[in-house]
Amino acid sequence: MSVLAGLDWVIIAVYFTIILGLAWWVIRRQKQTTDGYFLAGRSLGWFIVGASIFASNIGSEHLVGLAGSGATDGVAMAHYELHAWCLLVLGWVMVPFYMRSRVYTMPEFLERRFSPSARTFLSVVSLVAYILTKIAVGIFAGGVVFSVLLPELNLFGFDSFWVGSVLVILITGLYTILGGMKAVAYTEALQTIILIIGSALVTVFGLKALGGWGELRVIAGSEMFNLWKPLVPHGIQGTWAPVMESGRMAWYFNNNYPWIGMLFCAPIVGLWYWCTDQYIVQRTLSASNETEARRGSIAAAFFKLLPVFIFIIPGIIAFALARSGQNATLQAAMMDANGNLIRDNAQSAFPLLVANILPVGVRGMVVAGLLAALMSSLAGAFNASSTLFTMDFYSRLRPNVSQERLVWIGRVATGVMVLIGLLWIPVIRGGRGLYDYLQGVQGYLAPPIFVVFFLGVFNKRMNAKGAMAALITGFSLGIIRLAVDTPPKLIQGFSYATGSFLWVFNNIFFQYYSILIAVICAAVMLIVSYRTSEPDYARISGLTYGTVTEAHRKATRASWGRGDLMASILVICLILAAYLYFVG
Repeated sequence: MSVLAGLDWVIIAVYFTIILGLAWWVIRRQKQTTDGYFLAGRSLGWFIVGASIFASNIGSEHLVGLAGSGATDGVAMAHYELHAWCLLVLGWVMVPFYMRSRVYTMPEFLERRFSPSARTFLSVVSLVAYILTKIAVGIFAGGVVFSVLLPELNLFGFDSFWVGSVLVILITGLYTILGGMKAVAYTEALQTIILIIGSALVTVFGLKALGGWGELRVIAGSEMFNLWKPLVPHGIQGTWAPVMESGRMAWYFNNNYPWIGMLFCAPIVGLWYWCTDQYIVQRTLSASNETEARRGSIAAAFFKLLPVFIFIIPGIIAFALARSGQNATLQAAMMDANGNLIRDNAQSAFPLLVANILPVGVRGMVVAGLLAALMSSLAGAFNASSTLFTMDFYSRLRPNVSQERLVWIGRVATGVMVLIGLLWIPVIRGGRGLYDYLQGVQGYLAPPIFVVFFLGVFNKRMNAKGAMAALITGFSLGIIRLAVDTPPKLIQGFSYATGSFLWVFNNIFFQYYSILIAVICAAVMLIVSYRTSEPDYARISGLTYGTVTEAHRKATRASWGRGDLMASILVICLILAAYLYFVG
């Protein structure tokens, strides 16, 4: 039986009408050029840039994973959300180099800085990663949301998971194929507003149902509000050995996410994602100038502080309602007969709240917000994949084709991504632990890319040979770990012999392994670069701090003012305030 009433459906229908109408308005005004289709004509203002960055980020990992982690581990995952400072690094450190280079993609920037082979390598890795992670988990989240909100839905023999996944993919694919980056950016800006309002309403009505903030802290317990977990949980052996509880493996935050790992590894992943990933940075490349790109990054930093309160806190609220028995439906869905949380069911915490505590009408608006997050995340993945394929592969193979042809290829590439998304559904539906597995993949992909970009910008002596050596070394180490991680995650009943080398290798915290990859990649890049010839500094003028000219410095200084600086300081103050408050 559907938990949505007639008024809810009307609101959802209005949402889809507005989104498609906005997309159509953008499509009608769009120029058929590569700049127009892939980078919105490089004309976006700061608010559209900032809102689009935020909406692209807020997807399945928040609707499913982040709210679920709030139910299981409290505010622990807020470390990642408080990475808003990484967006300041994007705006103040990386944006001047990106805007100066006038590139379409991040791999293209590596070509300008290092070599064509570096561009090809990163393009292939990025495309595969988007298909395996961003598109896959976006579909998974769509299925989970529809399974909770429309559990009895059945269309031509397909259940709500299938119907929801297909619906989200097709509608998102439609306006992304036709409208390109500009349609994606404008719809994402609107979706940001809907998402924030809708998710905030879940927090408000959740606290009201529970009895207020004080009651939440009492029922959930102080540990759920503690960001500062033990440095090495359960002794040194806890570094690789999972804790056994009641005969089952219990992976809590202080087992899977050691404080020291979060301190050193999380920034590596954060800086890679926010400052070098095509999926995010494409929005700043679409800005009209350096000023708008930087202000968009600062605006996105403010938006990025919100998920702690609109996703993690609702997850804790769901846990508290279930634990206290104040909501029988949540208790039955999330707790076992002994009153213990069923961790696998926690990923439904957010849609369960939507279905069970919101009044008619409000529920419809929040569901629209959920759909906004799912669609914006998928749209970003489709568009980034299309841009990578068209500009980094097709345009290099066919350098003399017209811009209209490149736009057409971009649309075809987006359509292929939509089909791949549809083909992913049965794999995702049947895979054991697939979602958690895919969420951890970025921990192994991030370090070599992070090292190559940041060392490349900060040290002009780094050369193409050093960059390729670091990329190959880093991805090889990541693939080795993924190969070991895959069988236990995806094959039911499979496990390595306890105490064996593969068992220890598989169970070492992924953060520690990521740190190891980063250190090795940095060492390899430095050693190889300094033992081989210097790069042509004239060719990389303006692409590193050591080759920035006086004209470049003056242009960058003219692009920001006191207001930009004060807004950035305010973001840092808010981050520090959150860390000081969440001390258990």
